[in-house]
Amino acid sequence: MTIRATVTGVGHYLPDRLVPNSEFEATLDTTDEWIRERTGIERRHFAAPGQTTSDMGARAALAALAMAGREPGDVDAIIVATSTPDLTFPSAATMVQKAIGMTGGFAFDVQAVCAGFVYALTTANALMLAGQAKRVLVIGAETFSKILDWTDRTTCVLFGDGAGAMLLEIEEGDGSARDRGILATDLHSDGSFKDLLYVDGGISTGAPGVLKMEGREVFRHAVAKLAQTAEAALEQAGLSGADVDWIVPHQANLRIIKATAQKMGVPMERVVVTVQDHGNTSAASIPLALSVGVGRGQIKRGDLLVMEAIGGGLAWGSVVLRW
Repeated sequence: MTIRATVTGVGHYLPDRLVPNSEFEATLDTTDEWIRERTGIERRHFAAPGQTTSDMGARAALAALAMAGREPGDVDAIIVATSTPDLTFPSAATMVQKAIGMTGGFAFDVQAVCAGFVYALTTANALMLAGQAKRVLVIGAETFSKILDWTDRTTCVLFGDGAGAMLLEIEEGDGSARDRGILATDLHSDGSFKDLLYVDGGISTGAPGVLKMEGREVFRHAVAKLAQTAEAALEQAGLSGADVDWIVPHQANLRIIKATAQKMGVPMERVVVTVQDHGNTSAASIPLALSVGVGRGQIKRGDLLVMEAIGGGLAWGSVVLRW
């Protein structure tokens, strides 16, 4: 028998403040039509003053636990993927641990920007296959509204805040691609592309900084690298694009999502799209989309999913999972 890390619950949380594209028209040289045409984004949510990444992550975690019928005490580990933790340290994960009332186990953060959830899933899978944990909460949570330049119309209209969570549990399979759970993972990074997407602040500068991006270059790399990593993970699992029921991509830009699906030969009818409602929520975007897809009735038990993402670093990767 083969051990698999299998999904038993998902959940998400979005802040109350809903921000339509039209809200930016008062302060920026932009329009709702301009934003929709170039990104597919129509609205996003922003955290309230004082609302933190760990607070949103905890709410999403409790929703995932409720779906799985589990209690916080049943969880062995929490991994939070985020680039916007509450504090430099301790980790947002330990704050989530406290907030949900989990007193045992261990918790830590993973930082790979928009690829963070894929990296965190891969890490959780490795821990579980190594026998270090039987149940792991994997969370993506971000408050990107805290690091945006509100005078830059090319970036500040793209991002939103939110959190998504997934509970993974050990299940036995027969070692074939028919097994439920994580079937394959594929990770990459290349630090030579750092200047394409970064925040111009941090410990070394003494200021938090704001997000900077070379949009055209990021787009070019995203389409090629996302298709490549998804195909590599599928090949590792002994599968192909024809076997995929759903692509659940990082929700950054509708044009990137469409171009990647086309490159993989997967029709848009088999792609979960939520970017219009949430904007780019970085590490939270894939678990948010998963939770919404399950809620819509799109994703069903036995479906084959490919999750792929790219973010600052550049860092990118994919996970093939049977629901």
